Amino acid sequence: MSTGRPLPPTGHADDGPDRLWQRKLREQFPIVTAHPESAYLDSAATSQKPQAVLDAVHAYLTTTNANAGRGTYPWANRTTRLVEETRERVKEFLGDPEPGRSTVHFTSGTSEGLRTVARDWLVPYLRDGDEILVPFADHRANLDPWLEARRLLAERGVGIQVRALPHQAVSGDYDHRALGGLVGPRTRFVAATHVHHVYGGDMNVHRIREAVGPDVPICLDAAQSVGHLPVDLADPALDVDFVVFSGHKAMALPGTGAVWARNARGPGFRPAGWRGTPNTVGIVSLGAALDWLDEAGADRIARWTDGLTTRLTDRLRHLDPYEILGCPTSLAADSALPAAQRRHGIVTFRHRDIPSDDLGFILYSHGFMVRADSLCQAGADDEKGSVRVSLHVYNTVEEIDRLLAVLTSLA
Repeated sequence: MSTGRPLPPTGHADDGPDRLWQRKLREQFPIVTAHPESAYLDSAATSQKPQAVLDAVHAYLTTTNANAGRGTYPWANRTTRLVEETRERVKEFLGDPEPGRSTVHFTSGTSEGLRTVARDWLVPYLRDGDEILVPFADHRANLDPWLEARRLLAERGVGIQVRALPHQAVSGDYDHRALGGLVGPRTRFVAATHVHHVYGGDMNVHRIREAVGPDVPICLDAAQSVGHLPVDLADPALDVDFVVFSGHKAMALPGTGAVWARNARGPGFRPAGWRGTPNTVGIVSLGAALDWLDEAGADRIARWTDGLTTRLTDRLRHLDPYEILGCPTSLAADSALPAAQRRHGIVTFRHRDIPSDDLGFILYSHGFMVRADSLCQAGADDEKGSVRVSLHVYNTVEEIDRLLAVLTSLA
């Protein structure tokens, strides 16, 4: 499995062998092949599902469906075994270097997973006067739980400081130099994002680890990386303590996600309270999705979507009315910047004269499904908004070129 650092830029995704490989994969998505006139460009919100996942769900519901950990008859036993096997499958998929120590807890998605870490692990862990660093310019799901933790602690008479993880306003990347000046002896926890949901950039988690030192737990929002990029927790570049992701963004069903905990810094992670019936069919779909992604090749998927991203940004940046959000010097295909500054499958932009919600409707009228609003970004200007194009392996070079033709006509 590849490293946690971004893959190198690949230029345009139009190589012959890759096109044949991609075409075979695209044919495995029934909803995509059933609507050739439409281009689904909203995979950062949720991914489409391959036939293998749909088949696994159908097989489970028609042969095995039962509650997990509640009965001793064969269907219940098989369901319990599937759930436990998927826990281990998640560890394997993430390249877990110590699966005997780590744990996996299934959730409804990234938002619930981060909130579970905040309420059930962070609140008991912190003491009066402790400090935490969290992102104030990423997805709201990676800010609100930590503010809630501060409120819960305050109700118990425990005061903590919540400091903003410094970021660069133009690029969206974390300001790692400024971060070093914020770390102190009472810094107990850092929450960060792996790939930014608006700017599409890798947030260079290895630099956060360098800044905070070897002992501070780091929780990683990996909603836009797991299922989109190779994620290898054995690599020192991803020396984090929690990885939280949504299955529905990684080819599995909605209402499915996971918290992986390394359990090497601080107390072991154990969700509090009585755990009710798990989303067994969602967990089955997640196992099937991880199998599909492994067979397709996460590194190859990333190279394909990176190539499409480069194709779109390299041409869109020359259209005068458009502003591409994020690091402006990472747009060109011939950029001399290191790979860490590249975008991964997400391009977000605005038109100088056309409001973003109107632009979203115009693009839909031409067959393009994109996200057009504030993108759930903490601190975002809701009125201004933006248009986000987010890609996956079922997207094609032709779709990008059609999109560019429409955007050019509006310039």
